[in-house]
Amino acid sequence: MQLLEEVRANCRAIALDARHVSIDLDAWSEPPQVGPAAAPAGGADHLLQLDAINFGSGWFPTLRKRPGLSGYRTVEAAFGEHGPWDNHELRRLDASTVAGVLGQDDRHPLMRLYAEALRELGRFLGDRAALDLVEQAGGSAERMAQLLARGMRFFDDRGFYKRAQIVPSDLALAGLAEFADLDSLTIFADNLVPHVLRVDGVLRYDPQLAAHIDAGELLAQGRAEREIRACALHACEQLARRTGVPARLLDVRLWNRGQAPEYKAIPRHRTRSVYY
Repeated sequence: MQLLEEVRANCRAIALDARHVSIDLDAWSEPPQVGPAAAPAGGADHLLQLDAINFGSGWFPTLRKRPGLSGYRTVEAAFGEHGPWDNHELRRLDASTVAGVLGQDDRHPLMRLYAEALRELGRFLGDRAALDLVEQAGGSAERMAQLLARGMRFFDDRGFYKRAQIVPSDLALAGLAEFADLDSLTIFADNLVPHVLRVDGVLRYDPQLAAHIDAGELLAQGRAEREIRACALHACEQLARRTGVPARLLDVRLWNRGQAPEYKAIPRHRTRSVYY
């Protein structure tokens, strides 16, 4: 089974057997379109390294955030000021160095995980650059996602492959690479897109799960957490067919909708995971 076929089959099966989450497609209202993303100053290598640490939303409430910025935007801004490391430097990173760049306490558990993820990226790359991976994948977004997922355990998010898929999407959105099969990607199942779908009424949580999340409690990895991600992905697959908008672009639009104050005012699920 190919990677994207695996994702769709896995999420459909979970959604059809879900106990805690249901889908109401009639509640859908299409978000506005968004323009192309700007290419980061460091180019493709910058973007790949940032995507290597594009996780930790369950810890974000405990980060030192820059004024007006979310946890992810704080990490993104600090990393952007520093720029990418070379591959030799990646393989030697420690939590203290990463924390210094990101403006965080080096005792924070995310700094250790970020350093580990970046060292793993350095080992995986060897002497290659990000665009070498694009070439190795033959211009296929799915094959690039497979390379990442099979090559690094922090990308090996079985049944979802959120971060492995988002790399080719981000490279394409930034105008840094082209992929013939880009629109075959699914959404990038995290905790924000399901939250937007929940606030909009497309996803409905059972009372116990809803109360747990609304109280701001951490949600353990397990059935309910997987149902949230899987139902969001399965719903967006159906919405993509209904609207003609590729799922990956629905993701971008929903993610941007989720930056609005009315969405931020409501707690989303928080799970401590290296996958999102």
